[in-house]
Amino acid sequence: MIVGIGWKQTSRSAYETASYSVLESDDVFEIREYPDLNLAVTQAELDSQSKDGSFMRLFRYIDGNNARQQKVAMTTPVFMNSQRTDAPGQMGFVIPRDLKEAEIPEPDNAKVKLFQRKGGQFAVIRFSGRINEATVQQAEEKLRAWAAKKELQLADETESAGYDPPWTPGPFRRNEVHIRLSQSL
Repeated sequence: MIVGIGWKQTSRSAYETASYSVLESDDVFEIREYPDLNLAVTQAELDSQSKDGSFMRLFRYIDGNNARQQKVAMTTPVFMNSQRTDAPGQMGFVIPRDLKEAEIPEPDNAKVKLFQRKGGQFAVIRFSGRINEATVQQAEEKLRAWAAKKELQLADETESAGYDPPWTPGPFRRNEVHIRLSQSL
């Protein structure tokens, strides 16, 4: 029972998830509409284990290592992108939607920046296991093949999203690859 309560308190269901609307669903594939999202971002390797310290830099920011010494609630997903041209090699925590832009504390660590992920429509695929270059590439290939069959126009850049703490066993992990639609539905 204690393990169950501990799991519930540290699992993805304990955190606010970035809002989105599902426009279309097809097994593990979806087309979603996202609003603009505020993120705290840092340089990162594409690695769900975050051996480069990026996760802890962001965690320290939300734990009060910021200009206001203000705690910021943990959210899901954690976005990771090593290809994005506007913010290359980044890991990002979504800022809770109840924090207005003026209320978001400035980071104390120069390696943590505030960034706004522009909203829009995204093709998404869900998969389990660990996020790494190989699993993201496989998921991206499947997503692009599905999108091509549907004649969807996709951007070149992808991002991955992880929803679970690092200790979650691979088969129970929720991961995604997101690709922005070049043309809205």
